[in-house]
Amino acid sequence: MKSRLNPYQAAPEAMKAVVALETYVQGSGLEPTMIELIKMRASQINGCAYCLHMHARDARAKGESEERLYLLDAWRESPLYTDRERAALAWTEAVTLVSQTRVPDEVYEAVLSQFSEEELVKLTVAVAAINAWNRIAISFRAVHPVRKAQAA
Repeated sequence: MKSRLNPYQAAPEAMKAVVALETYVQGSGLEPTMIELIKMRASQINGCAYCLHMHARDARAKGESEERLYLLDAWRESPLYTDRERAALAWTEAVTLVSQTRVPDEVYEAVLSQFSEEELVKLTVAVAAINAWNRIAISFRAVHPVRKAQAA
């Protein structure tokens, strides 16, 4: 796969705004490992290799286990995730697939049982942010570092 363009060079102010949103997410007070799980789950759904590579590495650096990363796609069947993480992952899926799901009331009620209203807004911003990153990376064919190393 060949990269199409570098968005940071093509539109630096636009990318500065996306980076600012990411900075907010990182400082939002949500659990750092949960943020990485959210990013990985949305990136799995969207098929973003660049973001999956990056956030798997970031999750490990923040203490996430290999086992939980491997089972993330099957989180509903695994006992390794907390109720709060399950609610966040269900919300992530519903918001990421909004055109298909319309974010069902039962998912909303479940997430509200684990998150305050303020936290839910922050969680939704985190989901929106990774979906923006996925769309940028996929649209412009960002090449993840492993691929670059193999291609060299």
